[in-house]
Amino acid sequence: MATTVSQQAERSSAVTEMPDELRADVRLLGELLGQVVAEHGGDDLLADVERLRKAVIGARRRQVSVDEITAMVAEWPVDRAVQIARAFTCYFHLANLAEEHFRIRTLRVRDTGEEPLPESLAQAVQELGGGKVADLVEGLRLHPVLTAHPTEARRRAVVTAIQRISHQLAAYNSSDRGAAERAETRRRLLEEIDLLWRTAQLRSTKLDPLDEVRTAMAAFDETLFRVVPQVYRALDAALGTGDGTGNGTERPRARAFIRYGSWIGGDRDGNPNVTAKVTRDAVLIQAEHVLIALENATSRIGRSLTLGSDHTPASPELRAALAAAENDHPEVVSEMATRSPGEPHRQWLMFVAARIAATRQRGLDLAYRSPEQLLADLRVAQESLVAAGAKRQAYGELQHLVWQVETFGFHLAELEVRQHSQVHAAALEEIAAGRTSERTEEVLATIRTIAWIQERFGLTACRRYVVSFTRSADDIAAVHELAAHALGERAPRLDVVPLFESGADLAAAPAVLSGMLRIPAVQAGLAEERRLEVMLGYSDSAKELGPAAATLKLYEAQEALAAWSAEHDVPLTLFHGRGGALGRGGGPANRAVLAQAPGSVGGRFKVTEQGEVIFARYGHDAIARRHMEQVTSAVLLASTPSIEARTAEAAGRFRGVAERVASASEKAYRRLTEAPGFPEWFSLVSPLEEIGSLRLGSRPARRGLGAPRSLDDLRAIPWVFAWAQTRVNLPGWYGLGSGLEAVVSEAGLDELRAAYREWPLFASLLDNVEMSLAKTDRAIASRYLALGARDDFVEQVLAEYDLTRRLVLETTGHTRLLEDRKVLSRAVQLRDPYVDALSHLQLRALSTLRADEGLPESERESLSTLLLLSVNGVAAGLQNTG
Repeated sequence: MATTVSQQAERSSAVTEMPDELRADVRLLGELLGQVVAEHGGDDLLADVERLRKAVIGARRRQVSVDEITAMVAEWPVDRAVQIARAFTCYFHLANLAEEHFRIRTLRVRDTGEEPLPESLAQAVQELGGGKVADLVEGLRLHPVLTAHPTEARRRAVVTAIQRISHQLAAYNSSDRGAAERAETRRRLLEEIDLLWRTAQLRSTKLDPLDEVRTAMAAFDETLFRVVPQVYRALDAALGTGDGTGNGTERPRARAFIRYGSWIGGDRDGNPNVTAKVTRDAVLIQAEHVLIALENATSRIGRSLTLGSDHTPASPELRAALAAAENDHPEVVSEMATRSPGEPHRQWLMFVAARIAATRQRGLDLAYRSPEQLLADLRVAQESLVAAGAKRQAYGELQHLVWQVETFGFHLAELEVRQHSQVHAAALEEIAAGRTSERTEEVLATIRTIAWIQERFGLTACRRYVVSFTRSADDIAAVHELAAHALGERAPRLDVVPLFESGADLAAAPAVLSGMLRIPAVQAGLAEERRLEVMLGYSDSAKELGPAAATLKLYEAQEALAAWSAEHDVPLTLFHGRGGALGRGGGPANRAVLAQAPGSVGGRFKVTEQGEVIFARYGHDAIARRHMEQVTSAVLLASTPSIEARTAEAAGRFRGVAERVASASEKAYRRLTEAPGFPEWFSLVSPLEEIGSLRLGSRPARRGLGAPRSLDDLRAIPWVFAWAQTRVNLPGWYGLGSGLEAVVSEAGLDELRAAYREWPLFASLLDNVEMSLAKTDRAIASRYLALGARDDFVEQVLAEYDLTRRLVLETTGHTRLLEDRKVLSRAVQLRDPYVDALSHLQLRALSTLRADEGLPESERESLSTLLLLSVNGVAAGLQNTG
């Protein structure tokens, strides 16, 4: 394989930097997987896996040619190639797990208590001062929105198997285990890895929307419910002492500033599988999970409050509440009094737990009507404890429960509805004509379902209605008009959110908002809460304009919206529709916050979290807490006048640079993607057609049937996902090289370097492109591109890659990609050879399927299985692919 000297140096450096603890975990898991592979397929299967592994490593050292690897892969029967692909896919799951554990260990080692962790809440308070942060906390809001876009290629069964292996690996590495315990844990590890191997990697049935809801609930059950109060506690401790510690005897200064949203079961734009019934059922599933969690937490805390009334007497309010409860529900309270005599706080919390259970079971006599009623009861107990001097109990676990209720309510996450503006326009036309289609009836049924959700769970459970492809204020008014048609005066309260995605729509956003101010329903909403929400779409804008132009035009839109907000005295919440992949707005969330336009954050950050990103960020308590602290810290910093002023100054100075980069990069991107024959070529050089068979999610991969005739026919997710499979990663970098070259030719390289040093947005853009380039392999990419028999396209893509790579390195001053990010560099470089192995297996399947239309059905089916397994494995290896 032809590789450059610099690429060899990158791998050598990464291997040298591999920490001993990580190396040991990777070796252990790899050895156990090898044992499992040999047990199931024989030593000859393990030998073939090792042959390919050594060959791809040799190729990167220029000791083995690509032709030799191609010949090796071609000589295996397809069934053997499938087994080898499974082995490498399982290896990636285990390698990812080892890296996650190393990251957690690193966080714990760095948390010495002497200095706050970088990008933590304690550091933000230290940097800004407690007074400034306390002022910001009142309006602080972090609002992640979980979405079900199909970027998570792993089956839920595979994810669960990996989590069990994770628990065993943590136990194996525990320092307090003896030799016998360690040996038993190793046996358990082998058992779980064997189970992972035996678990089918591919789904046999397509997910439906409620499957996606249940999958997302795993993140809540296993992580979010516990971690959210820990984040509040970290902020409160930093505000109280400045060093992140606290003694737990003071009333918390931190408020519950996190709210979760969800599109899962509510997003019907282009997904006919999401119906009004699905939306109703999605909320019920969410409510079931959160009410069970609240009941369990309340029972656990209640059982622990064994404070006798002689030392910790109940307040008059608590005694009165218990008396009223006994009068209304004597059988419930008397039983608790019998079990916990002289322990009024325990009795009260156990009664509250019984009421939460009744709420879940719809026991109307005992059920809470709203989370506010539950909070009032919890505060009765809390104030009673404070009055009795038991402040640690009042502000300890009981405070965590209060924060959890404030954050999750009885609905867990606000379910947001999204629909395309054209669907609303068509529905109104049909209603005016006196005839309604099934689709229009479904729109009206959805609005009635929103009203039912609000009546059952309150306004905060479902009130936002996102209109994709908003072109004018009429698109917003249409939703309110349809609500009136659906329920008349009983129409639900709706906050209709415009979603701006294309370049033209982004530019028109302020004018649309001005038009919205004339809509009576919007005026009524502003009278209640003077704030509007605007959503910015990263995926489709990047697909239309290219990554560089989209990033810069989104920044311009934020500047214009911030100016509109100030002019009209209407605060805005900007909702960032960022995907997981770099070509869809992905990248470190905290850096993205700090790169926002001045005045556009204002203490609030709302963003989509989707697919593999959900499990990457919320799969483990320590990582979830770190992620939430990093983002919140960035929101606080980005909202301060000094940082806003610094960012505004840099944006003003380098505006000319941005305009030249945006213009030239967009031209280069459109020159490729709008060329005749490009969509057909893309379908040939990538596994685009086959990805639909992976059953990744409930949403169709494209608009319409057949091969895409233009990029408009293709959704952003499969567009990015398919390019990642080819090792080109084109949506993450294409066009930037031409944009940088335009600046160099006019202003010189020094101007680019200054922009990189001084302007957070430009630095974030280049850092993300650098990551995308690092995950691109030119040699393997060339083999994919050649499948389309269009040398002109191949030459165009590779020339832009070479240009972009060279100018990014010259601008950043790095000698190699990711030079200043050792952890990420190591992760990418150490995975690359194993991704190479799966790419060669995928190329074999893809090239045969493309070249021979007369294949027997059985062979075509086997090759398709090989292709899909390799897609799954490459996604696991590259990680942020969709």
